[in-house]
Amino acid sequence: MPKDEDKSRCDAASPLPRRQFASDNYAPVCPEAWESMAAANRGHAPSYGDDAWTRRACDLIRDVFETDCEVFFVFNGTAANSLTIATLCKPYHSVICQDMAHVETDECGAPEFFSSGSKVLHVSGKDGKLDPAAVERTVNRRSDIHYPKPHALSITQASELGTVYSVEELRALGALARKLKLKIHMDGARLANALVSLSVSPKEITWKVGVDVLCLGATKNGGCLGEAVVFFDRGLAEEFDYRCKQAGQLASKMRFLAAHWIGLLENGAWLRYAENANRCARRLEKQLRGIPGVRIMFPCQANSVFAEMPAGMVEALHERGWHFYTFIGCGGARLMCSWDTTDEDVDAFLADARAVAAP
Repeated sequence: MPKDEDKSRCDAASPLPRRQFASDNYAPVCPEAWESMAAANRGHAPSYGDDAWTRRACDLIRDVFETDCEVFFVFNGTAANSLTIATLCKPYHSVICQDMAHVETDECGAPEFFSSGSKVLHVSGKDGKLDPAAVERTVNRRSDIHYPKPHALSITQASELGTVYSVEELRALGALARKLKLKIHMDGARLANALVSLSVSPKEITWKVGVDVLCLGATKNGGCLGEAVVFFDRGLAEEFDYRCKQAGQLASKMRFLAAHWIGLLENGAWLRYAENANRCARRLEKQLRGIPGVRIMFPCQANSVFAEMPAGMVEALHERGWHFYTFIGCGGARLMCSWDTTDEDVDAFLADARAVAAP
């Protein structure tokens, strides 16, 4: 029997009594991914990625994107983004991103650290998306040796503010990047949500619009752990495995970083779950518009809703046990729907929101 203090620690870490809206990282692993992990755990398998599970996951990603891409698995999104930028940029280069991009606001300087000094240059843009004119101004602002030479463009799809770049917008950015001789990195932590929002195939918003390397997210969409780095330009992937090893991102039991992808991708679970999350967000956004004192801040195009609420209302909802963030984006409350969010979860939150709203 465990000691009492051990039991108390276990109780303190037990699951929350209801599903929350703070982050899609709160959600558990979806059944398909969990079953793949369990299957990979039956018996011995070669280490460091030389196993059937890793090979199968890589092949599925190639099938999904309909191209012969190079695939690597790392432990998290910070590593994926930062090591990718370090690959695209030399220390005296810079990468351009939108003001609210994760690589600018939420990586604790990791892109600069892993690239040995490449500078992140952030530019303006409406609703979390890059303004092509601002990108071009930043590149052409200076060409002297004292300025960190722009060499890459980072696009977040879906954006940190829950908006989605259209295919046309991505084509325009791709054409601009080619004109300015910039490589394109895509932060696709929520790419599945963007795909179902646009109703397009994965290739249409990645390599066909000029994306050179994609950081493909799973953990926010029912996955377990680990993200995929997908090089559409295979030449850029040379020695990326060494970079992963040096950064502590080469998993000895690689099959457990790869196996959940099989469950997510094999029968389309990743898109079904993304559609559910997006649908719940639309339901939440529609009803919030009718609550006094609430203002929707950005278009709801993926699985998040940004809502400006009175401080008293935010505090009252927190007191009723709801978890959500107010420091992400441009202020306001960020409400994230997950792969397992239900209509009942949304309606329960809305009922409390109406109850504490200003009369």
